[in-house]
Amino acid sequence: MNAMRLMILILSASIFYSCSEATSNPQYKYKKSTGNGVAAQIGDIKITEAEVSKGIESDIFESQMKTFDIKFNKLNQLIIEKLIAEDPKSKGLTQDQYFEKFISNTIKIGEKEIKDFIKERKIPDAQINDEVKKKIVQFLSMQQKEKAVQIWMASKTKSSGIDIFLDKPQRPTFDVKVGNAPTFGSQSAKVTIIEYSDFQCPYCAEGAKVLKALKEKYGKKIQVAFKQYPLPFHTQAKKAAVASMCIHEQGSDLFWKMHDEMFLNQDKLNITDLKALAKKLGAKSEIFDKCLDDNKYLAHVEKNIQEGKDIGVKSTPTFFVNGQLIAGALPIEVFSEIVDSELAK
Repeated sequence: MNAMRLMILILSASIFYSCSEATSNPQYKYKKSTGNGVAAQIGDIKITEAEVSKGIESDIFESQMKTFDIKFNKLNQLIIEKLIAEDPKSKGLTQDQYFEKFISNTIKIGEKEIKDFIKERKIPDAQINDEVKKKIVQFLSMQQKEKAVQIWMASKTKSSGIDIFLDKPQRPTFDVKVGNAPTFGSQSAKVTIIEYSDFQCPYCAEGAKVLKALKEKYGKKIQVAFKQYPLPFHTQAKKAAVASMCIHEQGSDLFWKMHDEMFLNQDKLNITDLKALAKKLGAKSEIFDKCLDDNKYLAHVEKNIQEGKDIGVKSTPTFFVNGQLIAGALPIEVFSEIVDSELAK
């Protein structure tokens, strides 16, 4: 941390945590916004709200979403309570009694469900005991109860729906260009998903699974573009990024095959492994090997990194769905909400 940054942090802390009178402190005068986009003014110097927000758009959005989620969860709770209170069958029953009798009455967690969970999560046999099984049952029961509530609410509001008047924060939108990035899908698609990713990042491997699911769900309705963003502490990521571009020059299909293989085998990203993989996939070895040895696409990778920094990419994977930022390998439903909305325009 440089000296200027440290000084600013100390100054900021003193604003919020110091109650002592100090005439040497800046005189911050909090005024009602005039609506002209100015956040602060010192004499003739003006700082705009746009300047304040630049580079921290995703942080602001995440903070706003936390507030929204708190309100929405409370709202959902109130909706459930009022729907139960309106049901004639609820007379004489507490909410818990109604829930057990009419909402969660079909939930059953048996040995099969427990075994399926253990298999799916790949829990070693040596770790399985009665206490672990008890926690699995509790977890599965909670999941099933949440699902049961959703189904019950859907049935109760089928004819009317649920109108929500809380203002939902809008994702920050950026002007992100596909450029010469590897792509999948049609250039004329209404929705373009641009991903900044790192072949050595475990979260990016999950992001690759999300992208695969989106390709399968939407097909030619979307275009997917892959941008390189190897993180400095992933020592093999930059070379893997160069390798992906070396095979891309021999065909887009080869790029996506290598893309999938590298994410499936993130422990095999050294130069020998990369060359062997390219050969296995059908690339022309001499051309690929020279390209990789010469670091032919290093400048392309570096340009992607700088471009990502300029638009606020802070971690991998980061996606832009028609410019709308999604940070992290979030569930496909998060992407589908935006994709469906954009396709409907």
